[in-house]
Amino acid sequence: MKGKHVVRLVVYYVIGRYLPTSSSHFGRWSRPIRAWLCQGLFDACGKGVNVEHMANFGSGKGIILGDNSGLGVHCLVRGPLEIGSDVMMGPDVVILTSSHQFARTDIVMRKQGMLPLRKVKIGNDVWIGARVIILPGVTIGNGVIIGAGAVVTSDVPDYAIVGGVPAKVIRYRK
Repeated sequence: MKGKHVVRLVVYYVIGRYLPTSSSHFGRWSRPIRAWLCQGLFDACGKGVNVEHMANFGSGKGIILGDNSGLGVHCLVRGPLEIGSDVMMGPDVVILTSSHQFARTDIVMRKQGMLPLRKVKIGNDVWIGARVIILPGVTIGNGVIIGAGAVVTSDVPDYAIVGGVPAKVIRYRK
């Protein structure tokens, strides 16, 4: 990591992530501070983004955040991750791009290492409800609504409303 990146990362994790939520009285100044910090940390960061209080995104490497999109309060996300424009994210969302190997039974799982990273891609105009978990390699289409508490294990088509564990299509918006 380069010097400026490290400085922004330290400032984010020591100060920025603890600033008040954007909906609080002081949100009018905490929101632009976090957005400015993340513009130097993510691979790409659009205009009007909202990175909320306590968002955890690792180093920011491999993350693309589109215009007017947000990372929710207490979210945990990792790259490679591409989030389109106008994406809303509720609190406590987890987006994973890695997983442990477990194929061998003669070696304990913790010693088998990690599988290769698998990119998560989220389209435009998506609403991700509170405490949703999105697993590695999933693609979420445009206009999708993911109900609170859902665990998304497979791709979601455009304009679907999904929910449950594992998430299933409930209906379509169109």
